[in-house]
Amino acid sequence: MGSYSILIGLSLAVILSYVYNLASRATRVPSVLLLLLTGIGLRQWADYADIDFRVPKTLLEIFGIIGLIMIVLEGALDLRLSRDKVPLIQRSFLAALVMLMGQAAAIGGLLHLWLDAPWQTCLLNAVPLVVISSAIAIPSVANLSGEKQEFIVYESTFSDILGIMLFNFVDQEDFAQGHSLITFTRGVVLIVLVAVLSTVVLGFLLARLRGHVKFFLLFAFLILIYSLAKKLHLSSLLLVLAFGLAVNNSDMLLGWLRRRTGWRGVSAEDLAPDLHQLKSITAESAFLIRTFFFLLFGYSITVANLISWQLLGQGVLIVAVLTALRYLYLRFVARTELIPELFIAPKGLITVLLFYSIPAQHLLGDVSENILFVVILLTSILMMVGLIISHQRPTAEVEF
Repeated sequence: MGSYSILIGLSLAVILSYVYNLASRATRVPSVLLLLLTGIGLRQWADYADIDFRVPKTLLEIFGIIGLIMIVLEGALDLRLSRDKVPLIQRSFLAALVMLMGQAAAIGGLLHLWLDAPWQTCLLNAVPLVVISSAIAIPSVANLSGEKQEFIVYESTFSDILGIMLFNFVDQEDFAQGHSLITFTRGVVLIVLVAVLSTVVLGFLLARLRGHVKFFLLFAFLILIYSLAKKLHLSSLLLVLAFGLAVNNSDMLLGWLRRRTGWRGVSAEDLAPDLHQLKSITAESAFLIRTFFFLLFGYSITVANLISWQLLGQGVLIVAVLTALRYLYLRFVARTELIPELFIAPKGLITVLLFYSIPAQHLLGDVSENILFVVILLTSILMMVGLIISHQRPTAEVEF
């Protein structure tokens, strides 16, 4: 393919993704689902036209990592902290923690019974299937009311962070010996310290950098710190969340710091002129990266491998277990509303990234990218149903 043909294709992909976003607002069909299906269609066309192009796994991972950073940062930059938000944050954190642990144990148990593989291997393969994808959830709830939207943003972000922490915990070599808790605790303390220090540094750069090239330099530092922390097997998504929350709540945090210590290095007024522009550029970048990631992931799927009643049955069973456990928690533990919270637990970008991070010795042949795709597809459809019901609810109340 020539250079101009590639540029035409890339431009059409971005335009199509924008159209999908508009269609999603009107139909409640998740735009990422449309992107995935478009990617599958492109693969079918490429096979028919005898175009031999394969998506490198590394390229997909790079798009996924950058997309995850940008999407979590975008969500964090929209959240305001206040005393009245503390119960909401606690509720969303508890929901993410309890459901992650319960669902991981349940799916890990299913895999253990089904494949008779070691518990550590089964849990490592289960975690990617239970983590809620903020990359899909956050953009999809833009039209919900304030508290519902904030609950889902917080819950999906906490689920990403806790899911990575759980994955790293299970992935430790001494997991089976029971010594991994000490190593894990050290990692948590270390990433909290790194998050605080990196937030101070990045906030200082945001306030002090001058010139036209500023925000992508900031993104480069953020990705650098994130990647270095990941190399140390730390849950580095926490520092992205911390930075976004700190910047969007700089007036409150810096005011508290000034009253406690008298420090006046950076003021909220220094950050205010750049905050709106940072939000805009972050949202644009997240949109672009998300577009190409889900198109490429859809393109990497071989349709022939999906045409299997056994595969579909396995996907339906996994999603049914996840949904049933979510229902039990929301209905009997949290005692909260079910619409649309019950249905908005999509799997996606973080699912793929964690799956690709499973060490070779823990891979299960029966848990493949095809299972991931089926689970992502089914949970996206469930989310679409929940959003449609939620949109219609003022005129027709739905009770469970």
